[in-house]
Amino acid sequence: MKRIAILGSTGSIGTQALQVIEEHPDLYEAYVLTAGRRWQMLAEQARRFHPEAVVIADEAAYKPLSDALADLPIKVYAGADALCQIVQEDPIDMVLTAMVGYAGLRPTMNAIRAGKPIALANKETLVVAGELIMELAEKHRVPILPVDSEHSAVFQCLAGEGLFDGKGFVPNKIEKVILTASGGPFRNYTLEQLATVTKAQALKHPNWDMGAKITIDSASMMNKGFEVIEAKWLFGVTPSQIEVVVHPQSIIHSMVQFEDGAVKAQLGMPDMRVPIQYAFSYPARLKSSFPRLDFKACTNLTFEQPDTHRFRNLALAYEALHRAGNMPCIVNAANEVVNAAFLRDEISFLGMSDVIEKVMQSVPFQASPSYEDYVACDAEARAKAALLI
Repeated sequence: MKRIAILGSTGSIGTQALQVIEEHPDLYEAYVLTAGRRWQMLAEQARRFHPEAVVIADEAAYKPLSDALADLPIKVYAGADALCQIVQEDPIDMVLTAMVGYAGLRPTMNAIRAGKPIALANKETLVVAGELIMELAEKHRVPILPVDSEHSAVFQCLAGEGLFDGKGFVPNKIEKVILTASGGPFRNYTLEQLATVTKAQALKHPNWDMGAKITIDSASMMNKGFEVIEAKWLFGVTPSQIEVVVHPQSIIHSMVQFEDGAVKAQLGMPDMRVPIQYAFSYPARLKSSFPRLDFKACTNLTFEQPDTHRFRNLALAYEALHRAGNMPCIVNAANEVVNAAFLRDEISFLGMSDVIEKVMQSVPFQASPSYEDYVACDAEARAKAALLI
């Protein structure tokens, strides 16, 4: 029985992870569940899955959550510090980081220090502090298993690609990682049309059912930019080895091209439960009841080049990756602020890119930031983005 801590159990990834656990109750246990503010939903999940403990980040929600679970032998905690402490509990076998945004960084670092394998769905952790996280994971010998559908696809394409030469495992060399992007709801919009799109339109993703923040990021293609940065750290490739291809059908989740020119692709339905389950079960594959890809219905797979003139966020993310240092942290912080502002109707869709670019130009660059530097940089970038809005 693998005991899993789900950070962000009330979000899209968290709820689907619980479906995976429900699918295999003999293999997985929801040992810890955490949420940001949705204490009612967290209480419902706790009643259904009977975890050892629950954590609500919003301290104001502690009492109603505690009262709601008073008749059950479940420990209830609140606050960011409690979240960081709970991931270190000895019985935990794996931590699924499904929190949204920068808030996932500190608990992920604590889980790594405690030697817990990470099922990584919080891409901002590697975007903000990729070098720091990978060094920490290597030091504590902790595997980081990707949950994002694109990175899971690359991970699956790399499985078995290598040989033992008598001294150790020698992987086959990657020439290129090819991340697919759906293009989002505005793939065919002109710049003039993008200038007036609404949050209601942006929240209607054509293929995936996700939370509001990541859905807006997908519409602006910042999500794909973050995945480019994440891929660099997960797979040890250079920015020039990471290509983005728009694939509107979201059937090919990503590809790897090797040095002999061969390309491997991972295909499947756009269902996040598949990569979640693979991260939980790796290296095994488990039987599931999830929908299968039907090639009789899937007759048209198309590919396009992304337009970074219309979707500037992708270009800004590549620029941040090339500049390195604290630049991805700056981009992430500014993006979180403009994303939230767009959802509050305080900034236009195209205005988000304008603000991010100005914040990149105004926050001082640091080539080798420490954790404390990242914290300060995040705060400064958020403040400047808010002022610009």
